[in-house]
Amino acid sequence: MKIGTPLSNNATKVMLLGCGELGKEVIISLQRLGVEVIGVDRYENAPGHQVAHRAYVIDMTNAIELKALIEKEKPDFVVPEIEAIATDMLAEIEAEKLATIIPTARATQLTMNREGIRTLAAETLGIPTSQYAFAESYNELKTAIENGIGYPCIVKPVMSSSGKGQSTINNEADIQVAWDYALSGARVATTRIIVEKMINFDYEITLLTVRAVNASGEIETQYCEPIGHIQQQGDYVESWQPQQMSKTALDKAKHIAKTVTDNLGGRGLFGVELFIQGDDVFFSEVSPRPHDTGMVTMITQNQNEFELHARAIIGLPVSTILRSAGASAVIYGGLDKEAIQFENIEKALAIPQTDIRLFGKPESFIKRRMGVALSYSDSTDTARKKAKQAAALVKTK
Repeated sequence: MKIGTPLSNNATKVMLLGCGELGKEVIISLQRLGVEVIGVDRYENAPGHQVAHRAYVIDMTNAIELKALIEKEKPDFVVPEIEAIATDMLAEIEAEKLATIIPTARATQLTMNREGIRTLAAETLGIPTSQYAFAESYNELKTAIENGIGYPCIVKPVMSSSGKGQSTINNEADIQVAWDYALSGARVATTRIIVEKMINFDYEITLLTVRAVNASGEIETQYCEPIGHIQQQGDYVESWQPQQMSKTALDKAKHIAKTVTDNLGGRGLFGVELFIQGDDVFFSEVSPRPHDTGMVTMITQNQNEFELHARAIIGLPVSTILRSAGASAVIYGGLDKEAIQFENIEKALAIPQTDIRLFGKPESFIKRRMGVALSYSDSTDTARKKAKQAAALVKTK
């Protein structure tokens, strides 16, 4: 393969649709490989905008606007990084060979909608999942719960990210609140939700799965060591790597991840979320891009998840070698303000084997993820303690 020179007529160009903190790291990784990157998001000065060669603000759910920008920039690759995108237009762009969609247009269509990916996994591929149903009204949701889902259960919009709109229903009195919250958290205007029976799992993992070209020029699947994590209302607050698990469970996890990602096809990194109950493994979700829990790989792996994705996108071999055990902990905004300041960074960084990433988001919310603390150690327990300690030291004003 060949890589051109950025900002020249032979540049290798990638357009990233979504420029949050994950997209920012993908852009940096691509630029280190000499790739020209165009960052696109719905608001100005998104984290990825701050490092891209060129930045645009558009409504990515507007198919006409999206296609016009792609025709203008003529990227070699289009890489979706968020859910709120006109995925049908991506399929049209792929069919017209205007650009290569990563991993594929079909994969983006299926994974941007929980209904599509859950139906594929459970009904087409026969993969174990929690019991689930879809509903388009309060009455449908109530009926689904009473007719088999039962209490407690989880309600999510079919299209959302980072836990937005997700809540737990413990009894009938919670249904209306959960229904209203799910609608408010949807990425696009929709009244369709998914309700899932709660699995009494021992722990949950993200298995970062990479489909990349190997030295022989063939697509090969590789796996990072499993990442354990804790979520609150569907949004991750800390993660660690590796998560200890039995060989039987890990083999099942890899089999599920490969089955799903083989079906989705294409190249790139996938974040496969799984519930583990003893040696049993249940599929939850898959993201066709780097995963928020995978930020821990910035301190644990020789090639972090963003570098793996970048290499896979442009057709380079990858390595998923684990360098050290480590952990990550979220730094929240703590305030509903623009242009906040961070304090005590020096205290956080004084903790040995610890690092900090501040994302540069232009506006803070109390529970908005504004940064992450990272730590490595001989054990995940020690790394988790240090990462949480560092995150707690960082204050905003």
